Amino acid sequence: QVHLVESGGGLVQAGGSLRLSCGAAGRTFSNYVMGWFRQAPGKDREFVAAITRDGISTNYADSAKGRFTISRDNAKNTVYLQMNSLKPEDTAVYYCAAGASWTFSFASHEYNHWGQGTQVTVSS
Repeated sequence: QVHLVESGGGLVQAGGSLRLSCGAAGRTFSNYVMGWFRQAPGKDREFVAAITRDGISTNYADSAKGRFTISRDNAKNTVYLQMNSLKPEDTAVYYCAAGASWTFSFASHEYNHWGQGTQVTVSS
């Protein structure tokens, strides 16, 4: 089991940046593929980014490529999402998740553990 808690959300102007953090409780953090998803009101949960257990490889949604960067620090049991050049369309609740699949890291159903979410609001 792993317990995930997101932080770092807030209000930011368009073009600004935020760094989200997701802390994990447990001794086996490095065993998990980690992902970030987001969900805006009235919309389905959407894949944003994922990172392999060793942090070497990453996967991004098209909407995130070139603007967002996922990283992890296994020594700190933490995964990050650096978000630059934010747009109003990025406004959503952002969730971190832990799972076992890299091949299907874009699929929410492949993740077994989820954080509570953190709100990101981007103003025009």
